[in-house]
Amino acid sequence: MCFNEAQMKRSSRLFGALAAALLAAAPVGAQQAEPPRPATPAARAVLDNAYPAPQGGPTGGRGFGGVTTPRNMKTVLIWADTRNGIAQHDSTSHAMAVIEEMGYKTGAYFSYIRTDSNIIAYHPKQTDGKPASGGPSLANVDAIFFLGHREVPIDARQKADLLRFVRNGGGFVAAHVASTAFMSWPAFGQLLGGRFDQHPWGITTAPVIVEDPGFPGMQFFPRVFQFHDEFYQIKDFSPAKSRVIMRLDPAGLDMHARGVHPADAPYAITWARMYGKGRVFYSALGHDAATWDNPAIQRMWFNAIEWALGVEPADVTPRPVSATVPPPPVRRFFGGRGRRGGPGRGPAHP
Repeated sequence: MCFNEAQMKRSSRLFGALAAALLAAAPVGAQQAEPPRPATPAARAVLDNAYPAPQGGPTGGRGFGGVTTPRNMKTVLIWADTRNGIAQHDSTSHAMAVIEEMGYKTGAYFSYIRTDSNIIAYHPKQTDGKPASGGPSLANVDAIFFLGHREVPIDARQKADLLRFVRNGGGFVAAHVASTAFMSWPAFGQLLGGRFDQHPWGITTAPVIVEDPGFPGMQFFPRVFQFHDEFYQIKDFSPAKSRVIMRLDPAGLDMHARGVHPADAPYAITWARMYGKGRVFYSALGHDAATWDNPAIQRMWFNAIEWALGVEPADVTPRPVSATVPPPPVRRFFGGRGRRGGPGRGPAHP
C-alpha cells in the first residue's frame, strides 16, 4: 500500500492550490463570526480538475484517482458507529463525507466509510459469524478516522486488535465526540490521551490559542482567534504525555460556570501523540456540520491525516504549554455556525 513520492508531491500541490482558493473565498481571521461561505468557482475548479474522470466513465481509462487501483494508495477507514450516542450529532455524516472527498479529490488517500464496527478486527466476521470477504479490515488499512459515540460495541478480541493496530504503527485520527467513546474501557483513554468531561460552556464563541504553530495545518490559523463551537472540557489529559496543538484560553471563558473543573487545565482541545509506533491525533472541534466546511478546519484534518499516515512529518514531543501568549490582536474567526446563519442547531450534548 505505497503511495509513491511523485503522487504525494502532486497531491500536496493540488491540495495547496485548493486551500489557497478556499482561503481566498473566506479569509482566516474574518472580522465578524459568520457561516463559512461556499467554495468559489476557482476552488471548485481545483477540486474538479485535480483528478478528472477517466475516459470511458468512472471505471474506465486510468482508474481511481489517476492510479491503477485504490490499493496503490494510502488507505483510511472512516469509522463512525454512533448507535449508542446520546443526542447524536447531525454533523457526523457530513464530516465523514468531507474527509472522504479530500482524499478522493487530491489522490492523497483512499477511504472506506463504515458505520458498523464489525470491521474493527484483523479477521472481520459477517453478522452470521462467518469470515467476511473483501472490504476493509485492520489488516489492509493504514489509518482510522474515528467519530464513534459513547459505548461503541466491539468485543474483547476487537479491542485487542485495535490497540495492536495503533501500537504497531497504524494512524488514529479522532474528532469531537470520539473523546466520549468507550468510557468503560480505560485502555482507549490511554490510547487517545484524554476523556470527555462535559461541556460546561455549551455552544459559544471562545478564544482559542494555537500552542504549536509548527504542526502541519496550523499555519492556516492565527495564533489567537475566536471560534464558535461546542467546546469540550477534557479530563485525564497530560501535556507531559501529549503535544498540545490547540487549547482554550481560560481568560475568555466563564470559569465559574457549573461543571468547570480546574483540574482539567490546560483545557487542551487539539493534541497529537505517539502510541507505540502509531500516530494519534484528536481535536474536539466539529460539533456543527458547517464547521466541516471551514477551509482552515478542512486543512487541519487533511494534514493531521497525512501526519497519521506517515506522509507529513511533525515533532510531537510533549512539552509544557505556554505561560503567556504573544499579544497580536484577537481576531474573530468564523466557526461552526448553523447552515442558515444562526447558532449551531440541535441539543448541546455530546
